[in-house]
Parts: sequence; structure tokens; C-alpha cells
Amino acid sequence: MSDASDQVGLVADSLLRIEMELRQLGLWDEEPPPPEAMQSTQPFCVDTLEFTQWIQFVFVERMKVIIENDHPLPAVSGIAPMAEEHFRSRPESGVGLIRELEEIDRLLSGN
Repeated sequence: MSDASDQVGLVADSLLRIEMELRQLGLWDEEPPPPEAMQSTQPFCVDTLEFTQWIQFVFVERMKVIIENDHPLPAVSGIAPMAEEHFRSRPESGVGLIRELEEIDRLLSGN
């Protein structure tokens, strides 16, 4: 197994843990947002989606497509700081989710 396929496996596992954390927080949506919400040009779709919706419907979905189609993984990721900011003003701690996002940032950025 090459380093690249090792990395893909680790990223896929991390995506599953991100989904589990969102579910445990009660922030996993069964219904996708309307298509127009996904058309935002803002980073993280901040004007149309909750940050956790962006993780679920944009980040996780895009990463699954990348992995399934054997495309190269993004070489940089910086989602955890956004998550810290998001949860700062929320009743949920989000600590587990932030930890998983730090892990995927590390895996993708190669640190």
C-alpha cells in the first residue's frame, strides 16, 4: 500500500468520525438544504448554511467524491479554526468535532 492510499484510508476514516460527531451533537441533517443554498460564493457558504451544514453537505460530500473517483486529495485544509469560532458562541462544546477536524486538517496538509 502506498503512502497516498494510506492517506486516503485515513482521510476516509476521519470523514466517518466527523459524521459520527455531527450525529452525536444532533447536528446531522437528514434533509439537504435547498439547491440555492449550495450556490453561495462565500467561504464555507456562511451566508446560506450553518457551518455544520457546510461540513456535512459540502466538505464531507466533496471529499467522498474525491476519494471514490480516485482524485488527488486537497493539499491544504484549515477547517478546525472555523469550527472553534463557530462553537465559541454555541451551547454545544463541539470539542470532539473540532478534534476530528484538526485531524483531517493535519492529514490533508501533511503536517
